Amino acid sequence: MRTNLSLLFYLKRRNSEETGLVPVYLRITVDNKRVELATGRKCEAEKWSNAAGKMMGTKESVREFNARLEELERKIHAIADRLEREEEFIAAEGLKMIYLGKSSSHRMILEIFAEHNRKATALVGKGFAPGTIERYKTSLKHTKEFIQSQYHVDDLSVSRINLAFIAEYEFYLRSVRGCSNNTTVKYLNNFKKIIRICLGNGWMARDPFINHKLRTKIVDRGFLNEQELKRMSEHVFEVQRLNTVRDIFLFSCYTGLAYVDVHKLKRQELVSGSDGALWVHTKRQKTDTPSKIPLLLPAMQLINKYKDHPVCEATGKVFPVSSNQKINAYLKEIADLCRIDKTLTYHIARHTFATTVTLLNGIPIESVSKMLGHTNIKTTQHYAKILDVKVAADMAGLDEKLRDKGLINVEVNVGDQENDKPADLVTSPDPASEPEDKPEPRIIRLYA
Repeated sequence: MRTNLSLLFYLKRRNSEETGLVPVYLRITVDNKRVELATGRKCEAEKWSNAAGKMMGTKESVREFNARLEELERKIHAIADRLEREEEFIAAEGLKMIYLGKSSSHRMILEIFAEHNRKATALVGKGFAPGTIERYKTSLKHTKEFIQSQYHVDDLSVSRINLAFIAEYEFYLRSVRGCSNNTTVKYLNNFKKIIRICLGNGWMARDPFINHKLRTKIVDRGFLNEQELKRMSEHVFEVQRLNTVRDIFLFSCYTGLAYVDVHKLKRQELVSGSDGALWVHTKRQKTDTPSKIPLLLPAMQLINKYKDHPVCEATGKVFPVSSNQKINAYLKEIADLCRIDKTLTYHIARHTFATTVTLLNGIPIESVSKMLGHTNIKTTQHYAKILDVKVAADMAGLDEKLRDKGLINVEVNVGDQENDKPADLVTSPDPASEPEDKPEPRIIRLYA
Protein backbone atom coordinates (compact mmCIF):
# COMPACT_ATOMS: atom_id res chain seq x y z
CA MET A 1 0.00 0.00 0.00
CA ARG A 2 1.21 3.54 -0.81
CA THR A 3 1.86 5.82 2.16
CA ASN A 4 3.76 8.70 0.54
CA LEU A 5 4.30 9.54 -3.14
CA SER A 6 6.07 12.65 -4.38
CA LEU A 7 7.12 13.74 -7.90
CA LEU A 8 9.75 16.33 -8.73
CA PHE A 9 10.98 17.59 -12.09
CA TYR A 10 14.58 18.78 -12.14
CA LEU A 11 17.47 19.49 -14.48
CA LYS A 12 20.25 16.92 -14.64
CA ARG A 13 22.96 19.51 -15.13
CA ARG A 14 25.88 17.11 -15.41
CA ASN A 15 24.35 15.87 -18.67
CA SER A 16 24.10 19.37 -20.18
CA GLU A 17 24.94 19.77 -23.86
CA GLU A 18 27.25 22.22 -25.58
CA THR A 19 24.15 24.01 -26.86
CA GLY A 20 23.27 24.91 -23.28
CA LEU A 21 20.27 22.58 -23.14
CA VAL A 22 19.95 20.41 -20.01
CA PRO A 23 17.87 17.18 -19.82
CA VAL A 24 14.76 17.29 -17.61
CA TYR A 25 14.26 14.30 -15.29
CA LEU A 26 11.39 13.25 -13.05
CA ARG A 27 12.28 12.05 -9.58
CA ILE A 28 9.72 9.53 -8.24
CA THR A 29 9.83 9.00 -4.46
CA VAL A 30 7.76 6.44 -2.55
CA ASP A 31 8.34 6.03 1.18
CA ASN A 32 11.82 7.62 0.96
CA LYS A 33 12.88 5.34 -1.92
CA ARG A 34 13.43 7.10 -5.20
CA VAL A 35 14.20 6.55 -8.87
CA GLU A 36 14.72 8.92 -11.75
CA LEU A 37 12.94 8.91 -15.10
CA ALA A 38 14.12 10.69 -18.23
CA THR A 39 11.30 12.86 -19.65
CA GLY A 40 12.87 13.25 -23.07
CA ARG A 41 12.58 17.06 -22.70
CA LYS A 42 15.43 19.60 -22.50
CA CYS A 43 15.55 23.15 -21.19
CA GLU A 44 18.00 26.02 -20.92
CA ALA A 45 19.21 26.32 -17.31
CA GLU A 46 18.39 30.02 -17.02
CA LYS A 47 14.78 29.39 -18.11
CA TRP A 48 14.15 26.68 -15.49
CA SER A 49 12.44 27.27 -12.13
CA ASN A 50 13.70 24.89 -9.45
CA ALA A 51 10.96 25.96 -7.06
CA ALA A 52 8.12 25.33 -9.52
CA GLY A 53 9.76 22.40 -11.26
CA LYS A 54 8.95 23.74 -14.72
CA MET A 55 10.07 26.11 -17.46
CA MET A 56 9.48 29.83 -16.90
CA GLY A 57 7.75 31.98 -19.48
CA THR A 58 4.42 32.69 -21.16
CA LYS A 59 5.11 31.76 -24.75
CA GLU A 60 3.09 29.04 -26.42
CA SER A 61 6.18 26.84 -26.67
CA VAL A 62 6.70 27.14 -22.90
CA ARG A 63 3.05 26.27 -22.13
CA GLU A 64 3.31 23.24 -24.43
CA PHE A 65 6.58 22.17 -22.75
CA ASN A 66 5.08 22.35 -19.25
CA ALA A 67 1.88 20.64 -20.40
CA ARG A 68 3.94 17.61 -21.45
CA LEU A 69 5.49 17.46 -17.98
CA GLU A 70 2.08 17.76 -16.32
CA GLU A 71 0.75 14.95 -18.50
CA LEU A 72 3.62 12.71 -17.37
CA GLU A 73 2.88 13.61 -13.75
CA ARG A 74 -0.82 12.71 -14.19
CA LYS A 75 0.10 9.34 -15.70
CA ILE A 76 2.35 8.42 -12.76
CA HIS A 77 -0.38 9.40 -10.29
CA ALA A 78 -2.92 7.38 -12.28
CA ILE A 79 -0.72 4.28 -12.15
CA ALA A 80 -0.27 4.71 -8.38
CA ASP A 81 -4.00 5.18 -7.86
CA ARG A 82 -4.80 2.02 -9.82
CA LEU A 83 -2.30 -0.03 -7.86
CA GLU A 84 -3.71 1.30 -4.62
CA ARG A 85 -7.28 0.39 -5.63
CA GLU A 86 -6.10 -3.12 -6.51
CA GLU A 87 -4.27 -3.34 -3.16
CA GLU A 88 -1.02 -4.10 -4.92
CA PHE A 89 2.52 -3.16 -3.91
CA ILE A 90 3.54 0.38 -4.85
CA ALA A 91 7.25 1.13 -5.23
CA ALA A 92 9.13 3.91 -7.00
CA GLU A 93 10.90 1.48 -9.33
CA GLY A 94 7.60 -0.25 -10.05
CA LEU A 95 5.86 2.98 -11.07
CA LYS A 96 8.71 3.75 -13.44
CA MET A 97 8.65 0.26 -14.98
CA ILE A 98 4.89 0.34 -15.58
CA TYR A 99 5.10 3.77 -17.19
CA LEU A 100 7.81 2.49 -19.53
CA GLY A 101 5.47 -0.26 -20.71
CA LYS A 102 6.90 -3.08 -18.60
CA SER A 103 3.70 -3.70 -16.68
CA SER A 104 4.57 -7.31 -15.91
CA SER A 105 7.63 -6.06 -14.07
CA HIS A 106 6.17 -3.65 -11.54
CA ARG A 107 6.44 -6.10 -8.66
CA MET A 108 9.50 -5.33 -6.56
CA ILE A 109 11.34 -8.20 -4.90
CA LEU A 110 12.27 -6.50 -1.61
CA GLU A 111 8.74 -5.16 -1.17
CA ILE A 112 7.39 -8.69 -1.57
CA PHE A 113 10.02 -10.06 0.81
CA ALA A 114 9.20 -7.43 3.45
CA GLU A 115 5.46 -8.12 3.11
CA HIS A 116 6.11 -11.86 3.58
CA ASN A 117 8.09 -11.16 6.75
CA ARG A 118 5.40 -8.84 8.09
CA LYS A 119 2.71 -11.50 7.67
CA ALA A 120 4.96 -14.25 9.06
CA THR A 121 5.70 -12.15 12.16
CA ALA A 122 1.96 -11.86 12.81
CA LEU A 123 1.78 -15.67 12.75
CA VAL A 124 4.43 -16.40 15.39
CA GLY A 125 3.11 -19.29 17.45
CA LYS A 126 0.61 -20.12 14.72
CA GLY A 127 2.87 -21.87 12.25
CA PHE A 128 6.01 -19.74 12.49
CA ALA A 129 8.68 -20.00 15.20
CA PRO A 130 10.48 -16.85 16.43
CA GLY A 131 13.79 -18.28 15.22
CA THR A 132 12.35 -18.71 11.73
CA ILE A 133 11.28 -15.06 11.63
CA GLU A 134 14.76 -13.92 12.66
CA ARG A 135 16.31 -15.96 9.85
CA TYR A 136 13.95 -14.40 7.29
CA LYS A 137 14.74 -10.92 8.60
CA THR A 138 18.46 -11.58 8.28
CA SER A 139 17.93 -13.04 4.82
CA LEU A 140 16.02 -9.92 3.73
CA LYS A 141 18.84 -7.74 5.10
CA HIS A 142 21.47 -9.66 3.11
CA THR A 143 19.33 -9.56 -0.06
CA LYS A 144 18.82 -5.80 0.27
CA GLU A 145 22.53 -5.15 0.80
CA PHE A 146 23.39 -7.33 -2.19
CA ILE A 147 20.98 -5.46 -4.49
CA GLN A 148 22.32 -2.10 -3.33
CA SER A 149 25.90 -3.27 -3.83
CA GLN A 150 25.40 -4.99 -7.18
CA TYR A 151 22.68 -2.88 -8.85
CA HIS A 152 22.98 0.46 -6.98
CA VAL A 153 19.21 0.69 -6.41
CA ASP A 154 17.01 0.33 -3.31
CA ASP A 155 14.82 -2.36 -4.85
CA LEU A 156 14.67 -4.51 -7.96
CA SER A 157 11.88 -5.58 -10.29
CA VAL A 158 11.08 -9.29 -10.14
CA SER A 159 11.62 -9.38 -13.92
CA ARG A 160 15.34 -8.93 -13.29
CA ILE A 161 15.61 -11.95 -11.00
CA ASN A 162 17.20 -14.65 -13.17
CA LEU A 163 19.79 -17.40 -12.90
CA ALA A 164 22.61 -14.86 -13.15
CA PHE A 165 21.13 -12.96 -10.20
CA ILE A 166 20.99 -16.15 -8.11
CA ALA A 167 24.58 -17.06 -9.00
CA GLU A 168 25.85 -13.58 -8.13
CA TYR A 169 23.86 -13.56 -4.89
CA GLU A 170 25.34 -16.92 -3.89
CA PHE A 171 28.84 -15.61 -4.64
CA TYR A 172 28.11 -12.50 -2.54
CA LEU A 173 26.98 -14.58 0.44
CA ARG A 174 30.07 -16.81 0.28
CA SER A 175 32.62 -14.07 -0.39
CA VAL A 176 31.47 -10.72 0.98
CA ARG A 177 29.35 -12.07 3.84
CA GLY A 178 31.75 -14.96 4.52
CA CYS A 179 28.92 -17.48 4.95
CA SER A 180 29.66 -21.20 5.13
CA ASN A 181 28.18 -23.55 2.55
CA ASN A 182 25.23 -24.58 4.75
CA THR A 183 24.48 -21.00 5.87
CA THR A 184 24.56 -19.87 2.22
CA VAL A 185 22.10 -22.62 1.29
CA LYS A 186 19.77 -21.58 4.13
CA TYR A 187 19.68 -17.95 2.98
CA LEU A 188 19.11 -19.00 -0.63
CA ASN A 189 16.29 -21.31 0.44
CA ASN A 190 14.68 -18.39 2.28
CA PHE A 191 14.93 -16.32 -0.89
CA LYS A 192 13.60 -19.26 -2.90
CA LYS A 193 10.38 -19.15 -0.88
CA ILE A 194 9.87 -15.53 -1.95
CA ILE A 195 10.41 -16.59 -5.55
CA ARG A 196 7.74 -19.29 -5.11
CA ILE A 197 5.32 -16.58 -3.94
CA CYS A 198 6.08 -14.61 -7.11
CA LEU A 199 5.61 -17.68 -9.31
CA GLY A 200 2.38 -18.67 -7.58
CA ASN A 201 0.90 -15.21 -8.13
CA GLY A 202 1.96 -15.05 -11.76
CA TRP A 203 4.42 -12.22 -11.16
CA MET A 204 7.26 -14.25 -12.68
CA ALA A 205 7.14 -16.41 -15.79
CA ARG A 206 10.15 -18.61 -15.03
CA ASP A 207 11.75 -20.02 -11.89
CA PRO A 208 15.32 -18.61 -11.70
CA PHE A 209 16.31 -21.52 -9.42
CA ILE A 210 15.36 -24.17 -11.98
CA ASN A 211 18.97 -24.81 -13.04
CA HIS A 212 20.58 -23.89 -9.74
CA LYS A 213 21.45 -26.72 -7.36
CA LEU A 214 21.57 -26.24 -3.60
CA ARG A 215 23.36 -28.88 -1.53
CA THR A 216 24.08 -28.85 2.19
CA LYS A 217 27.10 -30.63 3.62
CA ILE A 218 27.06 -32.85 6.69
CA VAL A 219 29.04 -31.09 9.41
CA ASP A 220 30.45 -33.06 12.33
CA ARG A 221 30.47 -30.57 15.21
CA GLY A 222 31.77 -33.12 17.68
CA PHE A 223 30.64 -34.21 21.14
CA LEU A 224 32.14 -35.18 24.48
CA ASN A 225 32.90 -38.83 25.07
CA GLU A 226 32.33 -40.53 28.44
CA GLN A 227 35.87 -39.85 29.71
CA GLU A 228 35.68 -36.14 28.82
CA LEU A 229 32.22 -35.82 30.34
CA LYS A 230 33.50 -37.47 33.56
CA ARG A 231 36.56 -35.21 33.77
CA MET A 232 34.45 -32.11 33.35
CA SER A 233 31.90 -33.28 35.94
CA GLU A 234 34.53 -34.04 38.58
CA HIS A 235 36.74 -30.99 38.08
CA VAL A 236 36.56 -28.29 40.77
CA PHE A 237 37.36 -24.86 39.38
CA GLU A 238 38.93 -22.14 41.52
CA VAL A 239 36.75 -19.51 39.82
CA GLN A 240 33.05 -19.83 40.67
CA ARG A 241 31.83 -18.53 37.31
CA LEU A 242 33.49 -21.51 35.63
CA ASN A 243 31.74 -23.92 38.00
CA THR A 244 28.40 -22.29 37.16
CA VAL A 245 28.98 -22.38 33.41
CA ARG A 246 30.15 -26.00 33.65
CA ASP A 247 26.97 -26.95 35.55
CA ILE A 248 24.66 -25.28 33.02
CA PHE A 249 26.56 -26.94 30.16
CA LEU A 250 26.29 -30.35 31.88
CA PHE A 251 22.54 -29.84 32.33
CA SER A 252 22.24 -29.57 28.54
CA CYS A 253 24.43 -32.66 28.16
CA TYR A 254 21.84 -34.59 30.22
CA THR A 255 18.72 -33.01 28.67
CA GLY A 256 19.65 -32.03 25.10
CA LEU A 257 18.27 -28.51 25.55
CA ALA A 258 19.82 -25.76 23.41
CA TYR A 259 21.30 -22.64 25.01
CA VAL A 260 18.30 -20.44 24.26
CA ASP A 261 15.92 -23.01 25.78
CA VAL A 262 17.95 -23.36 29.00
CA HIS A 263 18.24 -19.57 29.20
CA LYS A 264 14.46 -19.17 29.25
CA LEU A 265 13.66 -22.36 31.21
CA LYS A 266 11.23 -21.56 34.04
CA ARG A 267 10.60 -23.54 37.19
CA GLN A 268 6.98 -24.12 36.20
CA GLU A 269 8.25 -26.05 33.18
CA LEU A 270 9.52 -28.75 35.54
CA VAL A 271 6.51 -31.05 35.95
CA SER A 272 5.72 -34.49 37.32
CA GLY A 273 5.27 -37.00 34.51
CA SER A 274 2.85 -39.92 34.27
CA ASP A 275 5.61 -42.12 35.72
CA GLY A 276 5.87 -39.92 38.80
CA ALA A 277 9.34 -38.70 37.81
CA LEU A 278 10.34 -35.11 37.12
CA TRP A 279 10.18 -34.00 33.47
CA VAL A 280 10.95 -30.86 31.49
CA HIS A 281 7.94 -29.74 29.45
CA THR A 282 8.97 -26.84 27.22
CA LYS A 283 8.91 -25.58 23.63
CA ARG A 284 11.99 -25.21 21.47
CA GLN A 285 12.36 -21.56 20.56
CA LYS A 286 13.96 -22.44 17.22
CA THR A 287 11.09 -24.56 15.89
CA ASP A 288 8.26 -23.87 18.35
CA THR A 289 7.85 -27.64 18.77
CA PRO A 290 7.12 -29.29 22.15
CA SER A 291 10.05 -30.94 23.89
CA LYS A 292 9.34 -33.36 26.76
CA ILE A 293 12.36 -34.79 28.54
CA PRO A 294 12.48 -37.08 31.60
CA LEU A 295 15.20 -35.79 33.91
CA LEU A 296 18.18 -37.99 34.67
CA LEU A 297 19.58 -37.93 38.22
CA PRO A 298 22.58 -35.66 37.35
CA ALA A 299 20.18 -33.12 35.80
CA MET A 300 17.95 -33.13 38.92
CA GLN A 301 20.99 -32.65 41.15
CA LEU A 302 22.03 -29.61 39.12
CA ILE A 303 18.53 -28.13 39.40
CA ASN A 304 18.56 -28.54 43.19
CA LYS A 305 22.01 -26.97 43.37
CA TYR A 306 20.68 -23.66 42.03
CA LYS A 307 17.15 -23.59 43.50
CA ASP A 308 18.21 -20.99 46.11
CA HIS A 309 20.40 -18.91 43.79
CA PRO A 310 19.40 -15.19 44.06
CA VAL A 311 19.03 -14.78 40.28
CA CYS A 312 16.84 -17.90 40.02
CA GLU A 313 14.65 -16.80 42.93
CA ALA A 314 14.24 -13.32 41.43
CA THR A 315 13.44 -14.46 37.88
CA GLY A 316 11.78 -17.82 38.43
CA LYS A 317 14.29 -19.38 36.07
CA VAL A 318 16.01 -22.71 36.70
CA PHE A 319 19.58 -21.47 36.14
CA PRO A 320 21.47 -18.13 36.26
CA VAL A 321 22.43 -18.19 32.57
CA SER A 322 24.69 -15.44 31.20
CA SER A 323 25.02 -14.49 27.53
CA ASN A 324 25.84 -17.13 24.93
CA GLN A 325 28.97 -15.19 23.96
CA LYS A 326 30.31 -15.20 27.53
CA ILE A 327 29.44 -18.86 28.09
CA ASN A 328 31.28 -19.92 24.92
CA ALA A 329 34.33 -17.92 26.03
CA TYR A 330 34.27 -19.59 29.47
CA LEU A 331 33.83 -23.03 27.88
CA LYS A 332 37.17 -22.62 26.12
CA GLU A 333 38.78 -22.04 29.54
CA ILE A 334 36.97 -25.08 30.91
CA ALA A 335 38.16 -27.25 28.01
CA ASP A 336 41.79 -26.27 28.68
CA LEU A 337 41.54 -26.94 32.40
CA CYS A 338 39.82 -30.30 31.85
CA ARG A 339 42.32 -31.38 29.16
CA ILE A 340 39.63 -31.59 26.49
CA ASP A 341 41.29 -31.11 23.12
CA LYS A 342 38.18 -29.86 21.32
CA THR A 343 36.75 -26.48 20.36
CA LEU A 344 34.07 -26.42 23.01
CA THR A 345 30.88 -24.46 22.33
CA TYR A 346 27.53 -24.67 24.07
CA HIS A 347 25.88 -26.53 21.20
CA ILE A 348 28.26 -29.46 21.78
CA ALA A 349 26.23 -30.20 24.91
CA ARG A 350 23.19 -30.96 22.76
CA HIS A 351 25.28 -33.22 20.54
CA THR A 352 26.68 -34.97 23.62
CA PHE A 353 23.17 -35.74 24.83
CA ALA A 354 22.23 -37.15 21.42
CA THR A 355 25.32 -39.34 21.18
CA THR A 356 27.22 -40.23 24.35
CA VAL A 357 24.30 -39.99 26.77
CA THR A 358 21.48 -41.57 24.72
CA LEU A 359 22.28 -43.31 21.42
CA LEU A 360 25.45 -44.95 22.71
CA ASN A 361 23.48 -46.27 25.68
CA GLY A 362 20.87 -47.97 23.53
CA ILE A 363 18.10 -45.34 23.60
CA PRO A 364 16.06 -45.75 20.37
CA ILE A 365 16.61 -43.00 17.84
CA GLU A 366 12.85 -42.28 17.75
CA SER A 367 12.91 -41.44 21.47
CA VAL A 368 16.04 -39.32 21.10
CA SER A 369 14.43 -37.41 18.22
CA LYS A 370 11.33 -36.67 20.30
CA MET A 371 13.34 -35.45 23.29
CA LEU A 372 15.46 -33.21 21.07
CA GLY A 373 12.30 -31.68 19.62
CA HIS A 374 13.34 -32.52 16.05
CA THR A 375 10.58 -32.10 13.50
CA ASN A 376 12.20 -34.66 11.20
CA ILE A 377 13.94 -37.85 12.30
CA LYS A 378 16.45 -37.36 9.46
CA THR A 379 17.96 -34.59 11.56
CA THR A 380 18.52 -37.06 14.40
CA GLN A 381 19.91 -39.67 12.05
CA HIS A 382 22.84 -37.35 11.39
CA TYR A 383 24.09 -38.13 14.91
CA ALA A 384 23.86 -41.87 14.33
CA LYS A 385 26.01 -41.59 11.19
CA ILE A 386 29.00 -40.30 13.13
CA LEU A 387 28.99 -43.00 15.81
CA ASP A 388 31.55 -45.51 14.52
CA VAL A 389 32.01 -46.75 18.06
CA LYS A 390 28.30 -47.55 18.25
CA VAL A 391 28.50 -49.50 14.99
CA ALA A 392 31.49 -51.44 16.31
CA ALA A 393 29.68 -52.22 19.57
CA ASP A 394 26.55 -53.33 17.73
CA MET A 395 28.51 -55.63 15.42
CA ALA A 396 30.46 -57.07 18.36
CA GLY A 397 27.15 -57.93 19.97
CA LEU A 398 26.01 -59.60 16.75
CA ASP A 399 29.24 -61.59 16.64
CA GLU A 400 28.55 -62.93 20.13
CA LYS A 401 24.96 -63.83 19.25
CA LEU A 402 26.05 -65.75 16.15
CA ARG A 403 28.73 -67.53 18.12
CA ASP A 404 26.22 -68.54 20.82
CA LYS A 405 23.95 -69.95 18.11
CA GLY A 406 26.83 -72.00 16.71
CA LEU A 407 26.64 -70.25 13.36
CA ILE A 408 30.32 -69.29 13.46
CA ASN A 409 33.41 -70.86 15.02
CA VAL A 410 36.43 -68.69 14.34
CA GLU A 411 40.02 -68.90 15.47
CA VAL A 412 42.38 -66.12 14.48
CA ASN A 413 46.14 -66.41 14.22
CA VAL A 414 47.53 -62.87 14.03
CA GLY A 415 50.52 -64.08 12.01
CA ASP A 416 54.03 -62.72 11.87
CA GLN A 417 53.55 -58.93 11.90
CA GLU A 418 57.30 -58.28 12.06
CA ASN A 419 57.87 -59.97 8.70
CA ASP A 420 54.52 -58.81 7.30
CA LYS A 421 53.27 -62.38 6.91
CA PRO A 422 49.55 -62.96 6.57
CA ALA A 423 47.50 -64.29 9.46
CA ASP A 424 45.39 -67.41 9.23
CA LEU A 425 41.69 -67.10 9.80
CA VAL A 426 40.52 -70.66 10.44
CA THR A 427 36.80 -71.31 10.13
CA SER A 428 35.06 -74.60 10.79
CA PRO A 429 31.42 -75.61 10.97
CA ASP A 430 29.56 -76.48 14.15
CA PRO A 431 31.18 -79.74 15.52
CA ALA A 432 27.76 -81.23 16.19
CA SER A 433 26.91 -81.10 12.53
CA GLU A 434 30.25 -82.34 11.18
CA PRO A 435 30.22 -85.57 9.09
CA GLU A 436 32.53 -88.45 9.99
CA ASP A 437 34.76 -87.79 6.99
CA LYS A 438 35.08 -84.12 7.74
CA PRO A 439 37.07 -81.95 5.36
CA GLU A 440 40.15 -80.02 6.39
CA PRO A 441 39.39 -76.62 7.93
CA ARG A 442 39.18 -73.79 5.38
CA ILE A 443 42.00 -71.27 5.81
CA ILE A 444 41.59 -67.65 4.77
CA ARG A 445 44.71 -65.48 4.54
CA LEU A 446 44.53 -61.96 5.89
CA TYR A 447 46.96 -59.30 7.16
CA ALA A 448 46.64 -58.28 10.80
